[in-house]
Amino acid sequence: MSLDVVCFGALNVDRLYRVGRIAGADEESFVTGLQEFPGGSAANTAVGLARLGVKTGYIGKVSDDLDGRLLLEDLRREGVDTAGVVVSRGGRSGVAMGFVDEGGNRALYVDPGVNDTLDFHEIRPGYASSARFLHLTSFVGPRPLEAQRRLVEGLPEGVRVSLDPGEIYARRGLAPLRPLIERSYAVFPSEGEVRLLTGKGYVEGSRVLVELGVRVVAVKLGGRGCYVTDGGEGRLVEPFRVEVVDTTGAGDAFCAGFLYGLLKDRDLYACGRIANYVASRCITKPGAREGLPRESELPRL
Repeated sequence: MSLDVVCFGALNVDRLYRVGRIAGADEESFVTGLQEFPGGSAANTAVGLARLGVKTGYIGKVSDDLDGRLLLEDLRREGVDTAGVVVSRGGRSGVAMGFVDEGGNRALYVDPGVNDTLDFHEIRPGYASSARFLHLTSFVGPRPLEAQRRLVEGLPEGVRVSLDPGEIYARRGLAPLRPLIERSYAVFPSEGEVRLLTGKGYVEGSRVLVELGVRVVAVKLGGRGCYVTDGGEGRLVEPFRVEVVDTTGAGDAFCAGFLYGLLKDRDLYACGRIANYVASRCITKPGAREGLPRESELPRL
């Protein structure tokens, strides 16, 4: 099967607890509700892409348990090819516990389960080698990161790599991620992740990433939109104003929109507009996927 994008990252069930407020150290709060959704950063992006009509596949790992079956069934229902997903007979599938307050702000704790047991020898490199993009997101442990490095090293030049580092990877610092960054066509960090990786603000930090070989940097700025650059003039792209229900998955939705724009050969500003729009739709509904739009719902941007 020829795929436009193969996403490679952790697969987690999101357990989202509604809370009165997000408690700090030595503080207490209270739970007002609980919802469960299939999740995982790369998986959310994969679903976003599939809804936009992009032929999308997945590399990851789940256990043969109730959560694992839920994760696979949802990807398949959304039209994501799961031939690259490894199913473990033992262990437990990953879980991400999110705490979302009345303003839509969140705190997240990840229990990786079998995600962190994924080894390179379990992956079929040919699955990604015919795709137009390989999109990478973070794992907690070192083994799947090494698997990502080895897969990227062997990719044909025609496969473009995109990276959404997330805070987990960004906290490792620049050095462990250099093999991925230097091979990346596009990197999608948040403002905080740019600072963690480079020690600089998003404009200067983006320049550092470009100097490492990245062709496109799109920095997610939350309610301020995004900043895009290809090493020439950088540009701020305004957000779409919506009523925020839940910010879970907003960055993943952004990546789906931006990759869609790149696949359609749109310029960077248009890619940023599409990405901001898809992210804005995401945050109007609970969970990371319910609000993701179909291609027919995209306005002219």
